[in-house]
Amino acid sequence: MFLGAGSVMHGMNDDVNMRHYGGLSKVMKITYYTFLMGYLAIIGTPFFSGFYSKDSIIEAAWEKQPVLGALALIAAGITAFYMTRLMFMTFWSRKRWQAGVHPHESPAVMWVPLVLLAIPSVIAGMVMNAWIAGWLAPAVNGEVPANASWLPSITPVSLVTLVVIIAGVGIAYLIFGRTAIPESVPWTRNVFTIIGRHDLYGDAFNEAVFMKPGEALTRGVVALDTGVVDGAVRGSSALTLGLGGGLRKLQNGYVRSYGLTMIVGVVVLGLAFVIGRLV
Repeated sequence: MFLGAGSVMHGMNDDVNMRHYGGLSKVMKITYYTFLMGYLAIIGTPFFSGFYSKDSIIEAAWEKQPVLGALALIAAGITAFYMTRLMFMTFWSRKRWQAGVHPHESPAVMWVPLVLLAIPSVIAGMVMNAWIAGWLAPAVNGEVPANASWLPSITPVSLVTLVVIIAGVGIAYLIFGRTAIPESVPWTRNVFTIIGRHDLYGDAFNEAVFMKPGEALTRGVVALDTGVVDGAVRGSSALTLGLGGGLRKLQNGYVRSYGLTMIVGVVVLGLAFVIGRLV
């Protein structure tokens, strides 16, 4: 499905906003049908690979703890809902393409891997469910699970799971399949929708807790380095240049300057001697 998403992005000139999609099932047929197989697998449609793993996980959760089983069921329903929403917004609804965008099927280098992965998504589940249980039997004391068959096992949990999945698909159809999908994000007061649009405020939390304090710390370190460390180096170099420039003026090559310096030195020494004697 990640490859399918990349194919859609390529066909839409790298536009990643699903509100600008719609109607792509008619212009990207290979991508659509392979993505459809992945969709049916991930929501847990019988005979697809996701069905066997999803049912087994939910049944194991129920046996371990009913609360875990309930959460797993809710997750299955949410998966069916948002994946159906994705299909409607991308492939099944009316086209909402932006100006200058001309959707097209991806080149073979992209859709061939899609086909090679989509076909196993249909048959791998039933093959693996019937084979891998026997293959793993030595690791579980030779016991082969009762549902080790390519046929879907019908249990109360599997029936409830199927009902939940159908409910998730149905709710998504009522919301996105029977009404026109707007091209821009509609305004809402629903606090859960707002939180979801802000990605559960994960980015805001990271920005407030990690990014901004990190930026402040970095600015402080840079200021310390520039003002203290570099300042000390620049100050010592300036002092050395200043002293060197001052001493250089004394070495001007004129004899009269040297004589005057000697006279001044003798006078200073004499004054120091006289003052010393007086004290």
